[in-house]
Amino acid sequence: MHRPSRPEDLDDAGQVWARAVLLALLDAAQGNREHWLDEQGVWSENGGGSFWWRLTLVDDGHAVFCGQDSDGSHTHVDGRQIDFLAGGPEWLPWEQLREDAQGNLFGFLYWWQDGAWHRIPYPDTLAEDGLAAAAPWLGSERLLLTEAAELAWVLREDEPAFAAAVTRFLRRAEERTVDAGAVAELLAAAGVGDDDREVLRFEPALDVAVRAGLTRHAPVPG
Repeated sequence: MHRPSRPEDLDDAGQVWARAVLLALLDAAQGNREHWLDEQGVWSENGGGSFWWRLTLVDDGHAVFCGQDSDGSHTHVDGRQIDFLAGGPEWLPWEQLREDAQGNLFGFLYWWQDGAWHRIPYPDTLAEDGLAAAAPWLGSERLLLTEAAELAWVLREDEPAFAAAVTRFLRRAEERTVDAGAVAELLAAAGVGDDDREVLRFEPALDVAVRAGLTRHAPVPG
């Protein structure tokens, strides 16, 4: 990614949504709460408080990705807070975003519209917005595979099989054709060859896929 990040660093919104939901699904399967899905979208908050992000899928043509990295986000220029909402389109979920802004929670905010990501023009003196540190997987499926394997505690010898299962799952997620079998295959691949590991919970994982809209055949954003 560029530093500070640019809109072209983020992959297509449909791909990004599928990746974010995958992380929430894997956490749900383990009963963890680092990534989760609610009515506002997919969230992530680092346990140590070093970063947070939220991906909101407004509809099939609009999405918002926002958050902050405590070390990498430079949110003030000349002593003043940057207005990450300046000039934002009317369809943004303004109530929630204004609340976030009042809490000084933004280090970055990108919106998906007309098949591309956008953000405000950054001041020339802004060195970094923290996007690359908080969510490097936004522009790289390879980095997503690494994060997913770490999240699911996949053994090194099982990583190739798990990566293949994740890739298959992501393709179906982007097409909105995930079913119970796809979720079961993904979770099984996370624990191949380890009889002692805790069994990942199927029902919470499937619930995330259903609520995220991955199980219905519908156009992806864009």
